[in-house]
Amino acid sequence: MKKRSVIINKDNAVISIRGLCKSFDTVDVLMGMDLDLFKGENVVVLGRSGSGKSVLIKLIAGLLKPDKGTVKVTGEEVSRLNVKELEHLRLKIGFLYQGSALYDSMTVKENLEFPLVRNKRHLTRKEIDEEINQVLENVGLLQSINQMPAALSGGQKKRIGIARTLILQPEIMLYDEPTAGLDPVTCGDIITLINDVQQKYNTSSVIITHDLTCAKYTGDRVALIADGKFRKEGTFEEVFTTSDPEAKSFYDYNFIIDK
Repeated sequence: MKKRSVIINKDNAVISIRGLCKSFDTVDVLMGMDLDLFKGENVVVLGRSGSGKSVLIKLIAGLLKPDKGTVKVTGEEVSRLNVKELEHLRLKIGFLYQGSALYDSMTVKENLEFPLVRNKRHLTRKEIDEEINQVLENVGLLQSINQMPAALSGGQKKRIGIARTLILQPEIMLYDEPTAGLDPVTCGDIITLINDVQQKYNTSSVIITHDLTCAKYTGDRVALIADGKFRKEGTFEEVFTTSDPEAKSFYDYNFIIDK
């Protein structure tokens, strides 16, 4: 398992976050966060449970509105978009939910066909089938095309979830705990797939996780959340080769598999 080098355009921020704040009732979750995601880059956001990681990507996707600050995605300020504009922006974003969010009553093929038919109505039956076959081949599960989600393992469901986000060829991928609940071998497979997606589809990604192995082998850059802000930011080594007590305790608490 090794993170391959990629071309990152640091003159082109596809996500730009400034002064982001979000509270729920009396609980302050995010308190003045700044972050850029550059074109072609994987940024891993690390933090303890309840630190606001999932809140952050929901704000990026426009599923929540910030109390203060701005979130710009491909130059558009998300909170200022109307419903139609937000729907258009979301076509550029692939969102992998922690639970994969597959429709249990649909086959794998039908799960992938649904967003295509809804958003690319000009496609012929042949073109739809070709796109489904291609994306399933890219995640290594073409043989599962006619299976129901209940027949899939946890790792296979993650792969199909990734395939469904890729079917619309998004510019940006948002991964919410992509290795959660998986055994170490399957985690390694998902880590490899995330890197393959970055290479094959030229995506820019925000990867939310508390998994240090995932962070080390997928992240071009790592940002550690603590107390509502980014405490440390840089390469994996820069973040965790430190005397910072928060970074050290997070590293010591979490298990990492070195390959």
